[in-house]
Amino acid sequence: MVRKIAGATRVPVPGGKVIDEYVGRVNSGDAEVSIARMVAPAGWEEPAQTPEFAEYTLVLRGVVVVEHEEGVTEVGAGEAFVSHPGEKIRYAAGPDGAEYIAVCLPAFSPETAGRDA
Repeated sequence: MVRKIAGATRVPVPGGKVIDEYVGRVNSGDAEVSIARMVAPAGWEEPAQTPEFAEYTLVLRGVVVVEHEEGVTEVGAGEAFVSHPGEKIRYAAGPDGAEYIAVCLPAFSPETAGRDA
């Protein structure tokens, strides 16, 4: 069955980042995939995590800095980054902040994000 998703649900997170989920467990009840628009201010960073899902990140504006076991990757506007389940990663925003789309397979959940304490 086709369906239209009329808008996003804002997911509250600490640190100033805004998450608007269009498809996923919160907004549409989908567990197979989540699609969210993120806006992160300059200086934003999150704890390291070892998620149980693949994450595909498409940067629309600014820079997303990704720390991973192989080093640090800066992902600029028009570029994408892919992480696989079980890879330890840590996201931060560049000096001008960032706007990006995150797609997670299966859908993101706090229980499967594997965030460090």
